[in-house]
Amino acid sequence: TNMAGRGTDIVLGGNPETMAWARLQDKYPTRLDVPPEEWELLVKEIDKEHNMSAEGKRVKELGGLHVIGSERHDARRIDLQLRGRCGRQGDPGSSRFYLSLDDDLMRIFAGPYVRRVLEFGGFTDDIPIENRMVSRRLDGAQKKREEYNFEIRKSLLEYDEVMDEQRKRVYKFRQNILDGASCRELVLDMIGEQVESNLTTILAPEFGIESFASFAGSRLSAVLEPRMFKNVSADEAIRIAKDEAERLSETEVLGTIEENLPLSEDESEWNWEAVAKFGNIRWDLNLRDRDLKKIGRDRVDEFIIEKARAAIQQIELDDGAQILDIDYSLTTALKWVKAKFGIDVDLPEVKAFHTNKEIVQLIINRATEKYDEKEAEYPVMAGLYQFVQQGAGSRIDREGLVQWASRRFENELTIEDFKNKQRDEIRDLLVNESRNQQKRALSVISRLQTQVAALSEKGAVPLRNGNGETTSLSNWFKQELDYELPLQDVEELEKEDLEQRLEAIVEDHYHPEMRRMERTVLLEIVDSAWKDHLLAMDYLRSAVGQRGYAQLDPKVEYKREGMRMFEGLWRSIGERVTDLIFRMEQMSEQFVSNTLTETSARHDEAPTVSPGEYAENQADVADRQQGPSKIETIRNREIKVGRNEPCPCGSGKKHKVCCMRKRER
Repeated sequence: TNMAGRGTDIVLGGNPETMAWARLQDKYPTRLDVPPEEWELLVKEIDKEHNMSAEGKRVKELGGLHVIGSERHDARRIDLQLRGRCGRQGDPGSSRFYLSLDDDLMRIFAGPYVRRVLEFGGFTDDIPIENRMVSRRLDGAQKKREEYNFEIRKSLLEYDEVMDEQRKRVYKFRQNILDGASCRELVLDMIGEQVESNLTTILAPEFGIESFASFAGSRLSAVLEPRMFKNVSADEAIRIAKDEAERLSETEVLGTIEENLPLSEDESEWNWEAVAKFGNIRWDLNLRDRDLKKIGRDRVDEFIIEKARAAIQQIELDDGAQILDIDYSLTTALKWVKAKFGIDVDLPEVKAFHTNKEIVQLIINRATEKYDEKEAEYPVMAGLYQFVQQGAGSRIDREGLVQWASRRFENELTIEDFKNKQRDEIRDLLVNESRNQQKRALSVISRLQTQVAALSEKGAVPLRNGNGETTSLSNWFKQELDYELPLQDVEELEKEDLEQRLEAIVEDHYHPEMRRMERTVLLEIVDSAWKDHLLAMDYLRSAVGQRGYAQLDPKVEYKREGMRMFEGLWRSIGERVTDLIFRMEQMSEQFVSNTLTETSARHDEAPTVSPGEYAENQADVADRQQGPSKIETIRNREIKVGRNEPCPCGSGKKHKVCCMRKRER
């Protein structure tokens, strides 16, 4: 058996220390806790009881431990480890290995050569062979096997290196979200990337001619070069496109005839049906193979080319004239902005700018303003979903809505404010309250930045260097937001990261529904896109080996294609996130309502109650039912414990691997 490196301590005569610990392990938690006097006494007692020292000397006199190997391992290192067991700490010993030419190692790397030598020498199966040449050949076989395994591990590492970099980037992005990074800033960055990427392409000088080349090529079933339509009128571009399509049709027809009606083969082998099918699919010529046979091989090319030219001239390309218009790029960009963000931008306003960079910045500013509008509307939409009573007429629970709005927007609202108002009017009123709270949030963030700047000037950032200055920051959060700032979570952050983390806390206070929605959307889309990307990378890994037939290095191609797919992954995440954010009205009512409140389920044990206490409780319940009762808002009153803080239960473990994990289960 392969016992090398398995922790087996073979002591000649017996191991009294192992037997001693077997007796004491129920008495002491670790071996180091055993008193030295008790340990030495027990070891000597066991040694004397089993006569281990005398037995060990007798075994050494007989030659010590003898190791017998039934085969050789692929790695010589393992053989040496096994052989080394017979010479533990200077003990005498010996070893001998037996192998067969049918063993995997010998059969793959050394079998045929050694077998021929032995057969030539007349050796039989019952003759043991001990020869230096055989040992050297065996060492060479082990070396080849080790080189082969090394190349496998090296290749695996090179392939995994690509995924490792991608994995780090995705997990870091996801962990930042879980750690409380500002999801608003992440979404705004995605909006800026989407605007810059798409408008840079649309507003490029070549966009119009490239679009016309693609349009005309799809209509004419031809590949057209965009440079042919540069600085030409619409009528001239249509004429050039049709002339080029006719020229290409001649080449394709002649090539198809040469392929299916080769002169080097007998006429009975000609494929007239394929020629007719080609013309019908390409230009809808309605050809039949028997008609082409009547025309003959010599004149069929002229016949099909003439038909193709007539079909090309009948194709209408007038719809593409607008693509070559000087304002086509701008109008297309404004249509994209309308479809993406729901923003109307006038063409004269955009034409007043001189550079594409100014236009991109204008759209980013308008998209940010639209996003702020969505931020003000979202809590109102969630509140209306929550307090609309489903049924006939979908009545609004005005009392519940008033109580919620008063707490949510920190303003005293009464039922009279909603009296005799329709749903749209109530919505407008609440949206106005939400906008006012947005202004208060901006004011608080401005004062927060002033606080952080003052701390930075005093050298108190990171906060671990505050020397008491951080108390003012904690008091400020308590006064402004009634929030206990967990200094241990932010004391290591530099100024920029500290500002972002503290601003995220303010945002969560004034816009909790929007932040929860953004966080949920980001995590779900990132997780879904990452799982799809992993599957695509597995498919790429299994197929990239085919690139070797094209004299390309599969590893290099895997890295190139993997990076291209990874960049597409981030683009798709940005597109999907921004699409959902600016179409939040299409989200399900259940999802939007769930972002309104955030509670956790509790499963406490029911306390035992004596009969007397039960009767008193029933009487209290009867008394409360007689009078009106106020519904108490569900709040999480437990002390907030960070994921990486010591668990309050006193186990010494981190909270995330102790009670937090148990609670999640």
